[in-house]
Order: sequence, then structure tokens, then C-alpha cells
Amino acid sequence: MQFLTLGATDDVGASSHFLQLGDTGLVLDAGANPSEEGPDRVPDYDLIRRQDDGYVDHALITHAHHDHFGTLPVLVDEFPHAKVHMTTATHQLLEFLLPASARLQQKRKDEGSTTHDPLFSEDDIELQSSLYLDHELRAPFDASEVGDDGTVEAEFFDAGHILGSAGALLRFEEDGRERRLFYTSDTRTEAQSILPGGSYPDEPVDVLILESTGGADPEAEETNRALEEERFCAALKRTMARGGAALVPVFVMGRAQEVLALIDRFKRRGDLSDDVPVYTAGSMRAIAGLYDDTRLTTPRLNPGFKVFDVDQTDLPYGRDKLKRTLEQGPAIHVVSSGMMFGKTLSNRLARDLVGDPDGAVLRVGYAVEDSPARRLTDAAQNGRSVTLSEESGPQPIRADVERFRLSGHSHRQQLLGLAERLRPEKIVLVHGETEAKDWMQTHLRERLPGAEVWRPRQGEPLEL
Repeated sequence: MQFLTLGATDDVGASSHFLQLGDTGLVLDAGANPSEEGPDRVPDYDLIRRQDDGYVDHALITHAHHDHFGTLPVLVDEFPHAKVHMTTATHQLLEFLLPASARLQQKRKDEGSTTHDPLFSEDDIELQSSLYLDHELRAPFDASEVGDDGTVEAEFFDAGHILGSAGALLRFEEDGRERRLFYTSDTRTEAQSILPGGSYPDEPVDVLILESTGGADPEAEETNRALEEERFCAALKRTMARGGAALVPVFVMGRAQEVLALIDRFKRRGDLSDDVPVYTAGSMRAIAGLYDDTRLTTPRLNPGFKVFDVDQTDLPYGRDKLKRTLEQGPAIHVVSSGMMFGKTLSNRLARDLVGDPDGAVLRVGYAVEDSPARRLTDAAQNGRSVTLSEESGPQPIRADVERFRLSGHSHRQQLLGLAERLRPEKIVLVHGETEAKDWMQTHLRERLPGAEVWRPRQGEPLEL
């Protein structure tokens, strides 16, 4: 059994890993790096070919976030005979998100925002669509080398992260005994606003591939989600009371729907006025429809809740019209991207809002180091100006800037608890910055002294 990381290892972008299980080659996720442009967004799939007998028989896509699926068409173009597996809900989401990504890449090239050609086109996606197979949770399926059925079995478990998200259990035989490998991908053990916490294998595993996103965040483990929700509500109330606008940067998949569910709750119990407009835009509407269409067939806390039932106002097009929505009295803007990258609505609105003492930027999710969202938070904490884009240059911060731990990830103590529950002999840490992996490795060795804990480097094979 061999493990090989194909994407970057010191951040959370471009998640992709190669497993060689006997004669079977599998890829776990095919993400894009959101901080990069063009080919630099893509994991190094050439690493697979450099391995002895390196070939991809199957790919497992764990959920519909771009850092996990964003280069799937590139992978399939490289290995056109591979079968691609995902949950039914993830398949439905990708049918919308992949063409949208292709159109956005072409638009950016056409308008001169990038010099790079699109990584794939809508035609590419349509040609590959027959290779995408969907599965229900807890329904084992064959993931063996072609012609060698039954040697590798896969099974998806609810990850509790976003709609359709899954961890993957692989069962296979090695040295005359059954082995069990579990890949958590991005996972949350406790409930959110819409989704319940994840589910996991009942029996111990031999190998655990464990996310480490929250490993460098000590405050998250001391945070009670219910209290954090109330703190978020209080910040919205303060901003509305002084007539300001609140910008809530979100990931269009997952955080957006969870935040809308919270705002709906706050309005229903009278904490926020029904008259306060909630501005949303773009693909959020389509994704809300998919959330609602699958509410009876995917894990939910309240299957009766519909995201479309939350009163929302379309954000207008045009810079002047956008700016006016920040100046016309109390309003809440729930827009992407969560990390506030340049050219996104959240970045444009933040540049107009940070200098307004009545306004607020309220972060509710994770942001990678040196992203505009992280820079804004750090600058506000240290009383400095912030540069959100080269176009705007340094700006003084007069608006409230707050962070709320309403993440779709587990905090580090929950991840340690999950590892103790699954009792692996070997642990491979992925999806985390260097400091996060440092902490996780140290504490996993303390809590599970009999387990080997590895931090793979890109392109360096691990013999498990």
C-alpha cells in the first residue's frame, strides 16, 4: 500500500492524493488551488505516471468545494479510463458547478483578468459526464482494478461538512488479511444549522488519512457553537441598530446556506427586523434549490427547512448600484467568496465598507494565510491599514471586523477524539497549514502512542 500527495502540503488548496492498493490505483479528490492561476492551480498528476505501474482506475470525489473537485476534468483527461465516484448530492452539485467554473475561466480570459487559458471547457465536461458515478451513503461499491473485481471495496460516510460531503472507507486485502483505510476529507463531528454531524466507521481502521485544518486554532476548541451563533446575532443587531451594512463573506457552497438559516432563525424570533434586506447573488440561488431538492434524501436536522423560504434580495449589478446597497440603511450582504479573493463580490463590497464606522465585516469561515480575509482580520486586530487589492491600495479600517467560529470543520480536539475512536495503526495528516500539522502530529503521538503519524510532502511516496 502506497500513499502519494499530489497537491500542496503546507496549505489547504488543491487537495489530491494517490493510493496504490496492490494493482489498483485510486485518486482521492482532484482539487484546485484557489490562490493560484492557470496550471499552478492543478495538482501534479504527472507524479502518478512516475510511479511503478502508476495508473488511475478510480477517483473518489468527497465533496463539492473547489479545493477538492476543481481540477477533476483535468484528471479525467489525463486518465480517461478512470471511473469517478461521488455521493448522489455531490454529483448533482457538480453538474452545476463544473460548467459554471468553465464559463468563469473563459470569461476571465476574455476580459483580460488572466493570461491563462481555461483548464477545461463545458464541452470537456459533457464528454466526461458518463464516467461520473453516484452512490448513496453507507452503500459499498467496487473500486478494484478493471478485470479484478472485488479486491477493493469503497463506502461513503456522511462527513457533516456540506451537502453531499463524505469520508471514504476502503477495504482491501494485503498479506492475507483485510485492511481498512479511512479518509476523513473535510469533516465536522458536530451539528451545524442545517446539517447534523458526520458519521464514521464502527470498527477500527488500519490507516487514517486525517484533515488538520483546525490544528492551529486553539480558540475554536474553547468555543461553544450555540454561544458563537448568539454572538453573531448580537453583531448583526448592533450593526443594524446604527443603520449600517453587514458584509458576511461566505463560501457559496455550505457556509452561505448555513448563514441564511441562522439569519432566518434570528428574524423569526424577533432579533432582526423582517424589513432588513438580505442581499445574495449569483449561484447561491441555484445551490439553494439543490439544498431544498435533496432535503428528504440527505442528512438534515430539520427536513422541513427550505433555504428558498429565507427572504432574499438580488444584489444589483454595477459598481455604483452595489455601493448604494451599502448606503441605504441597515442591510445584510451574504456573498462570496469566503476568503475575499480579488474580483469577487465580497472583496469589492469590503473595499467600500471597511472605512465606514457604521459598517461591519463578519467572517464566519476559514481563510488561508495571506488571503484578503485573513489580512483584514489581522490588520483590524493590530490597528493597521489593510490592502484588499492592488487597485485599492492600503485602506484604514473603521468598520467593525469580527470573526465567528461557525466552520464546517471539526476543531482539533474533535479530530483527536475521532482518531482515538478509530484507533489506527498509521495516521497521515493532510489539508492543513504547517503550524496546524505540527500541533496535530505532536498531540496525536501523545494520545495514540502506538500509532505512526506522518506528514507527507508533495511527491514523496509513503509505504504504509
